[in-house]
Amino acid sequence: MFTTTTVGSLPKPDWLAEPERLWAPWRLEGEALQRGKERAALEWLREQEAAGIDVVGDGEQFRVHFVHGFLEQLEGIDWNLKTPMGIRNNRYVAEVPTVTAPLRRTRPVHVADAAFMRAHTGHRLKITLPGPMTICDTLADRHYGDRASMAMRFAELLNAEALEIEAAGADVIQFDEPAFNVFLDEVRDWGLPALERAMQGLKCTTAVHICYGYGIEANIKWKESLGDQWRQYERIFPWINASKVRQVSLEFAGSRVPHEVLRLLPDKELLVGAIEVLPGKLETPEEVAHNILEATRHVEKARLLPCTNCGMAPLSRELATAKLRALGAGAELARRRLG
Repeated sequence: MFTTTTVGSLPKPDWLAEPERLWAPWRLEGEALQRGKERAALEWLREQEAAGIDVVGDGEQFRVHFVHGFLEQLEGIDWNLKTPMGIRNNRYVAEVPTVTAPLRRTRPVHVADAAFMRAHTGHRLKITLPGPMTICDTLADRHYGDRASMAMRFAELLNAEALEIEAAGADVIQFDEPAFNVFLDEVRDWGLPALERAMQGLKCTTAVHICYGYGIEANIKWKESLGDQWRQYERIFPWINASKVRQVSLEFAGSRVPHEVLRLLPDKELLVGAIEVLPGKLETPEEVAHNILEATRHVEKARLLPCTNCGMAPLSRELATAKLRALGAGAELARRRLG
């Protein structure tokens, strides 16, 4: 009961990359960089295990960013042609690489990383991949002509990667789709079809993570503009419930999401965010337990997996470690209270 996990990303140590920063460049090169990634992933693996996290991951220590870590190994993307683009429907503007030719995956990207993690833990292992819609909201397109076509091509490449990650020993493969909370009609029209194509043929547990974004300034300001209730989930959850994905990860702790929206996913396992990802915010185990027990008012306890709201990459290492421990302790407290 209350199997714990995280969304995926955890802070990188300062000797590997600049801490508390997204897209931070590596501070090592060559073989030293690979050994450094492995060291950082193992350190976070042991922290997760010690904190009582049941489904563990690599903390995304092998990639510079949750999307770009996959994209940088593909052909068809010009990394020198940077295009200013509004991200998440113009929430903020970034200089992004540009798709200029047919997309190709000529070699595995995260498969060796998954095999490395599998060899070092007996826990259930989760590996994360960016979802097709979110990828298309992170790149400029000068080749495919429309996002739906480009998303389906990315879905094919992601599927090839996911099948190999599964064969390497992953128990859970999670696709990150924060863009699902922004482009609502497109979720129905091509976002979900692309996601299901990315999952095609997988026998392991599949998950989709849909949140309101990292705890960075642009996202915090956007959340403040959403009013007293955040009802995006209400629109998309019925479509997702009808999909083939098994688990849905959502932002719950400290959010203005009406809690009754959990009832719109009666056929799914729910990774319910019990930990906020704001800088300076540290939950107590009591607060985590309260978030979990609040969710049980709407969902059977057997379908609930306490989780983090989002990735913790932008936080300090000390805060992220303390949050992992609060999550594990809070879940145990909730288990005791429900017997």
